[in-house]
Amino acid sequence: MKYFGGIEGGATHSRLVICDEEGKSLALVSGLGTNHWMVGIPEVARRIADMVERAKQEACIEPEMPLKSLGLSLSGCEQEATNLDLKNEMLTSFPNVAESYVVCSDTMGSVFTASPIGGMVVISGTGSNALLRNPDGSTFTCGGWGHFMGDEGSAFYISHRALKIVFDDMDNLRKSPYPIERVWQTIKQHFNIETRFDLLTHCYAKFDKPFFASLCKKLAHAADQGDELSKSLFTESGACTARSIASLVPKVQDALVKTGDLNVVCVGSVWHSWHLLKQGFEREMSQHDIPFNLKLVTITKSMAYGACYLAADAIHFKLPRNYLDNFDVMYHYRTKQKTTAPTATTTNGHSNGSADRIPHVESVTSQA
Repeated sequence: MKYFGGIEGGATHSRLVICDEEGKSLALVSGLGTNHWMVGIPEVARRIADMVERAKQEACIEPEMPLKSLGLSLSGCEQEATNLDLKNEMLTSFPNVAESYVVCSDTMGSVFTASPIGGMVVISGTGSNALLRNPDGSTFTCGGWGHFMGDEGSAFYISHRALKIVFDDMDNLRKSPYPIERVWQTIKQHFNIETRFDLLTHCYAKFDKPFFASLCKKLAHAADQGDELSKSLFTESGACTARSIASLVPKVQDALVKTGDLNVVCVGSVWHSWHLLKQGFEREMSQHDIPFNLKLVTITKSMAYGACYLAADAIHFKLPRNYLDNFDVMYHYRTKQKTTAPTATTTNGHSNGSADRIPHVESVTSQA
């Protein structure tokens, strides 16, 4: 019997799955964060080896028997050089863990959990990032630069925008289009402060990005209760997310959209407030010429499965899998073309010209 593994690795926690050669999951275990920028490559390798050892015990696999392949879809693994360093560290220091490795970013595991040929993933959690993977292996990104350079549409972005609007309104620098009282009370409660000066320690001396970003959850509650400023923050965030998708559309290869749909995997806690993001998303998307439908999907299984699939594919083993069990369709953005007027054709074969296309949106809740 052959065994295959995959790891979904984040900055704070990780998950490992082991499957047999029939694609059956034998073990699913959790572990510590595996971002090498935070703890170093040797420590990441040690944590991976620990997870594999515990998973082998759960799956009743001999400790000395290496996995045929192990996919490492980890936060911070965007550079080929450091990915190779991690692979070599695993092979040298822990030779019984696996015979073969694929090391890639955490976004890649998301894509391949939902599709065998690639697609797009948009992360909107504490931070934000968008990545496109084409069938030929080419990848393109938009964002992912962190809060100093971007993070548009993320929980941090929404939280920061709330503070900035309140500060500017109180300074009479730029008046808010909506009353700020509810948002200001929410900010004071979240940070346990009374004045704007009390906030400065959270912005500088004791800045904690996850805690800062977690204000977003309280703002979502305020929006659900009808606060107009909070609602506008999520509308703006939805537009930011739409722009990140539109920025990557020109890079999409025809082979990825043969069915007429592009799968967009939605990852991160902000997507839980899709009902608040939707209006801004639709409004912004209607301003762009999108030559195919967009199918926004949410993963229902650990992204460790996508990493497992990637690693098995890399050694040309056809690991059985059922993608329809791995995701749900959250939303469909459909484009309809008029038949009364000719359309221009772009170099990639897609029709062009927003004047010849009528955007249409449709919410769906059924499984794909």
